[in-house]
Amino acid sequence: MKADKKVLLDYFFIALGTFMLGFSIITFWQPHNLVTGGISGLAIIIFYYTESAAGFAVTIPVWLTNLVLNLPLFILGYRLIPREYLVRSVFGYVMLTTSLYVFQFVPSFPSDLLTSAVFGGVIAGVGIGFVFRARATTGGTTLIATILHKWAFKHISTAKILFVVDGVIIIGGLVMFGTISTMYAIIVIFVVTKVTDATIEGLSFAKAAFIISKESDAIAENIATKLDRGVTEMPSRGHFSKQDQTMLLCVVSSKEIVTLKELVYDIDPSAFVIVTDVREVLGEGFKAAKDV
Repeated sequence: MKADKKVLLDYFFIALGTFMLGFSIITFWQPHNLVTGGISGLAIIIFYYTESAAGFAVTIPVWLTNLVLNLPLFILGYRLIPREYLVRSVFGYVMLTTSLYVFQFVPSFPSDLLTSAVFGGVIAGVGIGFVFRARATTGGTTLIATILHKWAFKHISTAKILFVVDGVIIIGGLVMFGTISTMYAIIVIFVVTKVTDATIEGLSFAKAAFIISKESDAIAENIATKLDRGVTEMPSRGHFSKQDQTMLLCVVSSKEIVTLKELVYDIDPSAFVIVTDVREVLGEGFKAAKDV
């Protein structure tokens, strides 16, 4: 029963994520010709060209390009993709095409290039993060890169092929729309990447502290009793001193990090402390694994 509920929830987030992505493409990016790579970027180029070129009697909408170009990719990639991942991705592809069709009838928000780049990037980034967390994709250039890697360029990584394919599409946008739109498209790519990563991995609400001190036992005891946090001891050795010592690892919430540092330096003013952000923490005192 729990498994069925999890599957239904995954499909809900795939649908929600693709509609958020479709909303950004049609409402924010298409009106300003922001080509960010992928099939959607190519679709914007085709839409603009068929709309403005005298030789075309009909304008090809973004949803139709997404439908037509992705279909053969899924057929070709049938044997390259795990079955469950393929089924979820086909669902994502259908939902994205549907959203692109629906949102073409919604009036675009009056916005400038920067607003469209940032807000469109944030909404799309969250949407893509939802899709990826549900173990799916919407097809596009990711599938192209996978197919090319499998059949033609086995010596080149999929990531590098994807970079080249998206790069060609972005260059097409540069030729078609000029440098200003392309520079804002790069802002979109940056925002989408950061927001997608944050959505997949979780926002940074925790801090990890690595503590090297001769008073490691006393520090660990105080952390356990005063902060009620666990501490992990790791053996370490100084390169120049050649002395063996204990390094402590402790993960705390952001609001506790100041107290932790005060606690450490009250005991050992010469302690060496490294503090870093933690994307996601699972386990006692933080998020339960069942909530993932």
